[in-house]
Amino acid sequence: LHFSFTDNPWMLPALLLTGLVTGVIAGSYPAFYLSSFNPVKVIKGKFVDGKKSSGIRSGLVVFQFFISITLIVGTLVVYKQLSYIRNIKLGYDKNNVLVLPDTYLAGDRETVLRQKLAANSRVENITSSGYLPAGPSDANNFFLYPEQHPSQIKTIRYEVDYNYLSTLGMKLSTGRNFSKEFPTDSSAILINETAAKSFGWANNALDKTLRHFDNDGSLTTYHVVGVVSDFHFKSLHQKISPLVMTLSNRNNGTLIIKSKNADVAGLLTAVKKEWESLNIEVPFTYSFLDERYNNMYKAEQNSGLLIAIFSGLTIFIACLGLFGLAAFTAEQRTKEIGIRKVLGASVGSIISLLTKHFLQLVVIALLIASPFAWFIMNRWLQDYAYRINLPLWVFAAAAILVAVISFISVSVIAFKAAVSNPVKSLRTE
Repeated sequence: LHFSFTDNPWMLPALLLTGLVTGVIAGSYPAFYLSSFNPVKVIKGKFVDGKKSSGIRSGLVVFQFFISITLIVGTLVVYKQLSYIRNIKLGYDKNNVLVLPDTYLAGDRETVLRQKLAANSRVENITSSGYLPAGPSDANNFFLYPEQHPSQIKTIRYEVDYNYLSTLGMKLSTGRNFSKEFPTDSSAILINETAAKSFGWANNALDKTLRHFDNDGSLTTYHVVGVVSDFHFKSLHQKISPLVMTLSNRNNGTLIIKSKNADVAGLLTAVKKEWESLNIEVPFTYSFLDERYNNMYKAEQNSGLLIAIFSGLTIFIACLGLFGLAAFTAEQRTKEIGIRKVLGASVGSIISLLTKHFLQLVVIALLIASPFAWFIMNRWLQDYAYRINLPLWVFAAAAILVAVISFISVSVIAFKAAVSNPVKSLRTE
């Protein structure tokens, strides 16, 4: 979301008005509430707070911690899903892979650049293809008629060279890769496991025939030489779909370079030097495959950060309310605490007396928030074709975290009341 106060002149007045109205409403309640007291009863000490007011306060505490627990669960679930995304087996190696886009603008010098980089000691492998399994890349819908199949099947086509699979660490579940030893590979095709299943060839795809009609109506026939193990070439929001690879010997506009080790900075310096030595009239730009993958989930990362921030703010506000309510309760029960101490009550028993009620409110909030948080986060996870199962420990973690923070907040007041001089409290009228 991008906005400015210049483009939206109503925004600043709206924000100021919101703050003003919120302040007036928040301040009006205690003002009207206090002004409704009977001054004679208050002065005589006969005023007793009603059960209705106590119920409202308790209800607000429950509501605050209901929101807190929901946000904590949301934060933990988003974190777990992002961790799952980072660690899932993608079917290719995204680490230490440098991507040089738009190298087709270099013309014939792209081939020279590729040859020089291939000779560099830091380069493990290099390939030329505009098709990348992470981030924006070329997209090419490709309709094929499998043999003995009545209708065409939609696939995604990658145009690759001999080094594509080895550069990106992709595996073959059966068959072989494209090879210069087979001149007929100009009409060969690789398919992924999902495509093999879609064609009805889950166990015997090799040497099968696929037909494709070009836009001009001409027919191209391909023979399957290998099946590539499924890899995630789309976001994890989507299931892996049928994909095929055809051989292309031309420069495809993007160089993909696999580094031998983690010295990617040294490789980048060497690549830039080679680029500039060829006097290519194109700015040197690059990206890393793992960064392109992470950028696909930037929205989720931002959401996780925002939820975490709001969780912290909500817990802080809830604890402020709990702290004030505990102080109010302790003040109301000053004489009771004094009498209990005179009769031999320990500091621990008094702290337990004052904290027990508030922890009960937290438990009530947990019982209400847990099914709600489960429903909301389960709906959020449904947007992913590949997702975690909601772990029960996130609810336990939220409960423990809120309980500990609440106990600390209330215990400060409870301890102060428990160690006060009972004589002083009993003499106070």
